[in-house]
Amino acid sequence: MKPADKPTVEKTEDIAVALFGELFMADQLARNRISKVLPKGMELSHFSVLNHLARVNDERTPAQLARAFHVTRGAMTNTLNRLEWAGHIHIRPDWDDARRKFVAISPAGRAARDAAVQSVAPLIAEVVQALGADRVRAVLPVLREMRTRLEGE
Repeated sequence: MKPADKPTVEKTEDIAVALFGELFMADQLARNRISKVLPKGMELSHFSVLNHLARVNDERTPAQLARAFHVTRGAMTNTLNRLEWAGHIHIRPDWDDARRKFVAISPAGRAARDAAVQSVAPLIAEVVQALGADRVRAVLPVLREMRTRLEGE
């Protein structure tokens, strides 16, 4: 590396450290605030899975869900067991391969997800309103690209 390149590399690393520090802190604060307004008994992981299943509007295997959330199969199995116990999902065997299972959101799960969205939406909207919708809209492509790059690694 040439001496002239060194300040640029250091500045890039400083920006990267500051960016990820802000992302980690914002993530922690958002999770804490959202967890506090979720309906009684619902955890953030439960809401995330229900929201995902409602959005895709199709069955998923536990392995697909674990990959989508970047968690271990064991962690996903624990979440799915709790959601099934609450009646929020249906788990059925794969008729072609008995070793696999399929997960679908139940009507009660959709209602629980909708109730959670209703409790979370004002909190999120308040943050967007305070920052300004245009500013938030402008940063979304950058955050999406970051997520895509990180998922690819």
